[in-house]
Amino acid sequence: MEVANSEAENIAPLDSEEVAAETERATEVLAPHLRQTPTRLSDHFSEQLGVEVYLKPENFQRTGSFKVRGAGYALSKLDNHQRRWGVVAASAGNHAQGVAAAALRMNIKALIVMPESTPNTKLDAVRALGAEVELYGPTFDDAYGRAREIESERGLAMIPPFNHPDVIAGQGTVGLEILDEVPEVGTIIVSVGGGGLIAGLAAAVKSRRPDVRIIGVVASGADSLSRSMNVGSIVATDTIKTIADGIAVKRVGELCFPLIQKLVDQVVTVDDDHMARAILSLLERERMLAEAAGAAPLAALVERRVRVTGKVVALISGGNLDVNLLSRIIGKGLALQNRYARIQVVLHDVPGSLMNLSRIVADERVNIIHIEHDRMSTAVPINHTVSTLYLELRGREHLESLVHKLLAEGYEVWREDNQP
Repeated sequence: MEVANSEAENIAPLDSEEVAAETERATEVLAPHLRQTPTRLSDHFSEQLGVEVYLKPENFQRTGSFKVRGAGYALSKLDNHQRRWGVVAASAGNHAQGVAAAALRMNIKALIVMPESTPNTKLDAVRALGAEVELYGPTFDDAYGRAREIESERGLAMIPPFNHPDVIAGQGTVGLEILDEVPEVGTIIVSVGGGGLIAGLAAAVKSRRPDVRIIGVVASGADSLSRSMNVGSIVATDTIKTIADGIAVKRVGELCFPLIQKLVDQVVTVDDDHMARAILSLLERERMLAEAAGAAPLAALVERRVRVTGKVVALISGGNLDVNLLSRIIGKGLALQNRYARIQVVLHDVPGSLMNLSRIVADERVNIIHIEHDRMSTAVPINHTVSTLYLELRGREHLESLVHKLLAEGYEVWREDNQP
């Protein structure tokens, strides 16, 4: 979770034309150091939605997300003194890897403060890029506060996650690539946390193509931007409840918000279930791993929450997903599509009862993944048992057919649809 704080206190509001010009310069600086992520047409989602849908896979960057753009450009603007002393940043994931990778390339020492709860996979990734890591506090806010202390105490240059002109310009380079790769694009959909990505992208794209619709997608459990857009000023979110840690921010950036107000055409929200379904769809249909924040634009598109025109580009902003969370997301996504279900069936606790139940399930071409028996349940008479079946199915109609058959055979069935 990353938040905007006081790194922009003494910086004047940004002019969109100046941001666009800076983004053009950033493109030249960053081009030799970025991995190419060509925008590609998705046949599946295009057929499903009736519009040409393209995916911009920034999850294919070396660090697994677009963050290396803003971090790389910000570090390139440091003077010799700052480079000698080094940089400090706070992050729980993608920004940390972006700063570490850029610092390694430029031979700059980097210290990243990360929350104590950061998964080992992310810690190992940052350390593998040569950065020093300090764990501090339970949340990003605590880590950020510690990073500001280190900035002051040791004279290190702070590299903010989004609320900085150079970071915004660096992130905006992805928008120029989209225009080059899909010249007839009509709509670009972008996930939004602190707002650096969409602010830079919108400024760059609108400077060349004012007609392109720019749509921001926020997590419903971290909706600072959508609330801020509704009232016309920045509104902080007190609590964060979302699996999309890449966009889990309490407050949109002060520098980013005016650009978003001016240039972004629509801001929508998606919930965790929408993102889980999108992650699963990308895995199955595109063989592409996206984190929740990276899948948010596609989730908004599939759920038809956005107004689009022309060819549509969904920016897959990152793919750094913890494997433990991935397994839960896959299970949840399958359950939401009724391809995984749990039902309870009351059986007479006599020999052959389970065999008969299994035969009916097999006849319906349903796969039993796991089965449990509760002979002590007080919900059924003595000499009965509650059998819980964990099932793999083809969808809702398949589940309905099985339940109908069991009821017709005289079984008492308790349904627990969509429970992973």
